[in-house]
Amino acid sequence: MEGCDDMTEKEAFIKSIKDYLKMQYGKTVENATLIEKFNATGKAVMGSISDDWIKTQEKYKEDKQAYYFSAEYLMGRALGNNLMNLGLYNKAKEDLEEIGIDLRKIEEVEEDAGLGNGGLGRLAACFLDSSAALDLPLTGYGIRYEYGLFRQKIVNGFQVEEADNWLAYGDPWSVRCDEDTVVVEFCDKKVKAVPYDTPIIGYGTRNINKLRLWKSEPFQDFDFNAFNNENYDLAVCEKNRIEDICRVLYPNDHHREGKLLRLRQQYFFVSASLKDLIHKFKARFGSDFNLFPQYHAIQLNDTHPVVAIPELMRLLMDEEGLGWDEAWGIVTATFAYTNHTILAEALEKWDVGIFKELLPRVYEIIEHIDRMLITALSERGYDHTKIESMKILSHNNVHMARLAIHGSF
Repeated sequence: MEGCDDMTEKEAFIKSIKDYLKMQYGKTVENATLIEKFNATGKAVMGSISDDWIKTQEKYKEDKQAYYFSAEYLMGRALGNNLMNLGLYNKAKEDLEEIGIDLRKIEEVEEDAGLGNGGLGRLAACFLDSSAALDLPLTGYGIRYEYGLFRQKIVNGFQVEEADNWLAYGDPWSVRCDEDTVVVEFCDKKVKAVPYDTPIIGYGTRNINKLRLWKSEPFQDFDFNAFNNENYDLAVCEKNRIEDICRVLYPNDHHREGKLLRLRQQYFFVSASLKDLIHKFKARFGSDFNLFPQYHAIQLNDTHPVVAIPELMRLLMDEEGLGWDEAWGIVTATFAYTNHTILAEALEKWDVGIFKELLPRVYEIIEHIDRMLITALSERGYDHTKIESMKILSHNNVHMARLAIHGSF
């Protein structure tokens, strides 16, 4: 709405809310529910920032960008935060009051997307917010979980955990981008990864960054023949297994199936993200991948996305035809890594058998990286005991933190 006077801007904002209520719900402001008013207001804000969001993304293409790979994003409620960052909170409150909408009340009904645990997920969100406010070209990549961590209730003094269906009433802040859908391949299945983009609005600036979250979807939603043969569960079984990848943050991994699902989650979002970056890079530069680190810095947030290191090797060698040395040079100039605690349970280790079963080619690449590391350490004079403490493959485990340190700059 750039260039409009104040009255025209207010009228456009109010008209956008009324039009959305009419088209989406067949209602007026007077008979709409609080959640419907919230969604309409959110969409009106999205409409007002769309030009700046497009301009920001176009400007970023000119230079190097950073990409934040994280399994968690604890973003918090967006409506009030976005209006404050835009410097429009008080004005929007007044405009909404004129048509009978209480901003404070619709803020309260917004679902807090619990797509992260306490510290790590909130830190990831702070990095996104700060980068947008400082005009830094940062894009977040992660998973669009159907359910957040959990919804907490206190019953008789004890915490009770319930499913956090944060998408039950819609999400006005994200845009589905079907044209950027990619395919992620496991040893047993292929999965569609569909991106949803959320704007990250900088405080006191026209700069708007992006959080891209991937949703897993099947190629076939419904097996009609199975259903016709009265195998009703089988008709949707494959769809359910694929959607399980994005069902919930940190599924229980006490047993083998849970461990496989967690590794599947991690590989799903990093493979999709890397394919997205490579696709965009090739559209601009062709196949000159030596330029890749000049335009991409990928930050790995804890060990959850570290499988990205061998996956980028696989993509560069198997799909783009590069040799090992050239690919390794690109990889180690692209990735950076931070772990925000060094407690043993935070430095992930994966059972070799699980890794080989789910991602056999990626495991082969990790084996080769490990041999290179052992050779390099031997040449520097380290003894067997010291090398054993730094090997990526040790005691039948893949040590992800060691892989991250060796594979990043």
